[in-house]
Amino acid sequence: MFEDGRSKKVIFIAHCILNQNSISDGTAVFPAAFKDVIKILLDADIGIVQMPCPELCCLGLNRGNNDGADVPVVIENTRIRKEMQKAESYKMLMVQVDYVMKQITEYNAYGFEIIGIIGANRSPNCGVETTSDFNKEISGKGIFMSELSNRINAENLNIPMLGIKGADNVLDQVKSFIK
Repeated sequence: MFEDGRSKKVIFIAHCILNQNSISDGTAVFPAAFKDVIKILLDADIGIVQMPCPELCCLGLNRGNNDGADVPVVIENTRIRKEMQKAESYKMLMVQVDYVMKQITEYNAYGFEIIGIIGANRSPNCGVETTSDFNKEISGKGIFMSELSNRINAENLNIPMLGIKGADNVLDQVKSFIK
């Protein structure tokens, strides 16, 4: 099955890597997308699966704060993190985790190579190596990535994760991640 022109290689990426318009106010680095990251993935013949943005899906585009851009990013991210931990938002977040896990298990069941998951460091939800809490950037995963990682581990899958941030050496990180 699936013995056609496809590479059978996929990578899951945080929504904002393909769509900077979804990111919280005041934090976009690019007008549309991390084009160079996307180009690296496409040049390697890796299919891109855009994960949903948990914050957009649960809190809306303004994340519940029309003045979010007027606050330092880690303070606003800490506020967003607290909002995402509330019962209603958290329930909606888990629906997003289920959605991504359904895709992961489908690709895995049919022998596709899941290259990994790329998140957005410093994000209160999609951070991998760093997230925001206590009004600062700290080590650890965001809420969404933590829950997704827990589900991946529960399924005994080995899927590496990488977090990127516009200020880091992103292109070298992605190149070494996909090799």
